[in-house]
Formats: sequence, C-alpha cells, structure tokens
Amino acid sequence: MHHADEEPEPPELIRRYVTPDRRYLKLGGGLLRMSGRDRDTFTRNLAKAAREISPRELGILLDGGWRERKTAAWLIAVAGGTEFRERLGELLLASEGPYAGQAYCVALATFGTSADSDLLIAYLDHYLRRPDLYYDQTAALGTLLLLDARHGADQAGRFLTPEGLWQRWTDGPPSKNCDIPGAYREFIGRLCVVADESARHYASEEN
Repeated sequence: MHHADEEPEPPELIRRYVTPDRRYLKLGGGLLRMSGRDRDTFTRNLAKAAREISPRELGILLDGGWRERKTAAWLIAVAGGTEFRERLGELLLASEGPYAGQAYCVALATFGTSADSDLLIAYLDHYLRRPDLYYDQTAALGTLLLLDARHGADQAGRFLTPEGLWQRWTDGPPSKNCDIPGAYREFIGRLCVVADESARHYASEEN
C-alpha cells in the first residue's frame, strides 16, 4: 500500500476501489460460486487494489457506508493490514449497519492471532445475549471456531455448552433456522482461502 500525497474525495475512492465490476457485491459468498478463471481474475484485481490503496484511503472507506467498509475490510485482509485490527473490532462490535460484519470477520481470521480471537469473543459475549438481534453472530462464531482449530484452543466452547449463549440465542425468541456451528466455520474458512489466494498475488507483485 502506498501513501497518497493528497487526501482523495470519497466518491473517487468508491469509483476506484468499491464499484469496479460490482466488487462490493461479490465479496462474500459470491466468490465461492466463481469459476476458476473468473476467480483468478477477481483475486488478482483485488490484490492490485490492495497494493494501490493507502492506509489513509482505507480509513476513509472505513468511515463510509457498508459497501465501502466491506470492501476496505477485504483489501485489509489481502494486504495483511494488522494495524487496522482494533478498528475492525470496533466496527464489528458497533454493528452500525448491515452486510459488512462478515468481511470484518474474514479480515480477523486472516490475521489469525489470539488478539483477533479476543475481539470475536467480545462480540459474541455481547450479541449472543440479544436473541432479538440477528447480526453477525454466525460469522463471528464460525471465525472463532476456525481460529480455535488453528491454535488448538477451545475458546468457542463456552458459548456452545448445553443451554449456553449460542443455544439461547438460536432458540430466541424469535427462534432462528441456524446451521450447526461447524458449517459457519467451514464457510469462513472457504472465504479465507480466497483471501489467501489474493494475498499471494499481492505478495508476488511486491517482490
């Protein structure tokens, strides 16, 4: 990522990084439906954007709407921008808008440290106590399970005990039609594979 000499206007950043080829709509489950060639082109273009955008510009996008925040989180994931960890954790916990929380979780998963697990635990501690809110609980739990598997830990275990916070949240009211927790871990893991593919393109151009 480079440093821009002049602060760009948000519409220019949106045009350059968020809307090309409807990028913001594809960052998520849509990536998993792409064919090999389309996925390779997409991940290469994402890596190019991650190289071109500056930290200041990423900060501007993170101050924007859900489209900007979602895109910025993915660019951060690709570039390994761990300096944004706390900001992403704050945005996840604030849950000020829809659609971006999953992207924050993907970025935290790619960072993959105990500090990232702590941010996910803080989120789950808060939002699993709110069965009336269906936000990003499934993505956060799936990400924590993924990090647990990597670290040989069981920090998600206390949420998954019988009559624990996960069961109380899924049972509601209102009740929710949720998959088993492992399905959310697998889904986040598959998104991380795509982020890693783009990160390899990013690294190869840097060298």
